[in-house]
Amino acid sequence: MPIVLYRVDDRLVHGQVVIGWGKQLSAAFIVLVDEAVASSEWEQDLYRMGVPPEIELHFATVADFARRAAHWRADPRTGIVITADIGTMAALCRAAPPVPQVNLGGVHHKPGRRERLPYVYLTDEEFLALEQLAREGTEVRAQDMPGTVPVPLASLR
Repeated sequence: MPIVLYRVDDRLVHGQVVIGWGKQLSAAFIVLVDEAVASSEWEQDLYRMGVPPEIELHFATVADFARRAAHWRADPRTGIVITADIGTMAALCRAAPPVPQVNLGGVHHKPGRRERLPYVYLTDEEFLALEQLAREGTEVRAQDMPGTVPVPLASLR
């Protein structure tokens, strides 16, 4: 199976990702793409504690992901890719196309952001970046859990 979920979630790897999405999708591996975490053994150890042994957890920068994307996409097992922010996901989409769909799953409140959904807060600049991704061919939608109805980007305006 290919990578079946590209998700933006500022909490990165946590129960909603591992249990909610991981079990539902039968994920065998997760690729956490984050420049800081990729260079921090200490942070990697923390994230490993939240993942059961049957799910492999890989850490990558955007450049690492671009180099290994074909490998992960060709893996016969199901995979998930996660970033903490929209900027990293946009860079990943451009560095390693194609990314058919991006899931906004947990983009929480920060100064300058406004609520679009209870679990998605965006600045106008972030929204424009997501619209640009959509124009480039990546479907963007919000969905916190597999059983909830996906919300198209246009509805987040």
